[in-house]
Amino acid sequence: MSVQRFVVDLPQEILDDLHDRLKRTRWLPAAGHPGWNRGTNSRYLRDLHAYWQEQFDWRLQESRINQFEHFRAEIDGLGVHFIHQRGKGSNPLPIILTHGYPDSFLRFAKVIPLLTDPGSHGGDPSDAFDVVVPSLPGYGFSDKPAKPGMTFKIADLWASLMTDQLGYERYAAHGGDWGSTITEHLARSYADSLAGIHLTDVPFAHLFQKPDDLSPRERKFVKAAEQWQQKEGAYAMIQGTRPLSLAPGLNDSPMGLAAWIVEKFCLWSDCDGDVEKRFTKDELLTNITLYWATETIYSSFLPYYDATNASALTWIVEMVRQWTGSSKVPMAFASFPHDLLPPPREWAERYFNVQRWTEMPRGGHFAAMEEPELLVEDIRAFFRPLRVAARSTALAGMT
Repeated sequence: MSVQRFVVDLPQEILDDLHDRLKRTRWLPAAGHPGWNRGTNSRYLRDLHAYWQEQFDWRLQESRINQFEHFRAEIDGLGVHFIHQRGKGSNPLPIILTHGYPDSFLRFAKVIPLLTDPGSHGGDPSDAFDVVVPSLPGYGFSDKPAKPGMTFKIADLWASLMTDQLGYERYAAHGGDWGSTITEHLARSYADSLAGIHLTDVPFAHLFQKPDDLSPRERKFVKAAEQWQQKEGAYAMIQGTRPLSLAPGLNDSPMGLAAWIVEKFCLWSDCDGDVEKRFTKDELLTNITLYWATETIYSSFLPYYDATNASALTWIVEMVRQWTGSSKVPMAFASFPHDLLPPPREWAERYFNVQRWTEMPRGGHFAAMEEPELLVEDIRAFFRPLRVAARSTALAGMT
């Protein structure tokens, strides 16, 4: 069987090298403290550096990570890392949760216990899920893609993982950021296996289409997207066009990597410019250390490169799949007000069979980390009527 247990255990030499590099950080000349207006706040970056070097305990975080059940599977020649946490209830519904950039499988650390064991967290045990959280190819402990184009094949990997490797005939799916794109691809191509999908954003690629019959709210949304792209979207253009010009510096400098990643957690979250209103230093540095130790910053750029450089034929195939697939699958949308570009409902309804629409009172792009209880309650409520009587079974004997 190709599924094997996996334990997170970074080699000590990687941690020693990281500590040595942190001691030898070469800082920019003093440029004042412009907050986050020119990028990462320099004062905060120095505070984060001091904590990383003097107080952060990777081994403690590693032990917490290993409280989950980790595995790796070989699927179509690619090694995929994933968490598979069984639900505690009479009939758990399988659900696959897909992260995005610049986070990792750690995005879902707070929601996994709430989904698997609702009875211990103030919920109804009948709402339990079997939770599967894979690392995207090129992220964390999954293999790095050998060539471009993998982004358009990840849904195939996830479908094989859920059905061929884990034995689930019918399952749910949730995602945000790149996770929303992958989840949509699942719905397009594997509709018969999906009980429903739950998203926190409409995949950005739909903005390339711009139908002629936009409603007033859609026109406002599209204009806001264009303005956001001009002001905030340079990172995506660089990662999509010149990843090998940016990645070597981030792969070589811990603080360069931290500056590139932590900016997104601040500017994309509901934190009013104070990133630690939403994320602790330990949360931020565990994610950054994961990128550092696995040397995956370059491979994490590849979805942007794939989207930017996809051929006309690839986009035609994607459009055909959209026409024939995703509208069959029930969809729910949780709109968090401080996400990058919260869309109007009518925009989502162009592409999905929207059955539930929730305007959240707070939260941003990293909803599973910022507002885990709000997100989980919405997922529970949406899938409650969609659960099937027949229990999906998973293959026994996982080693």
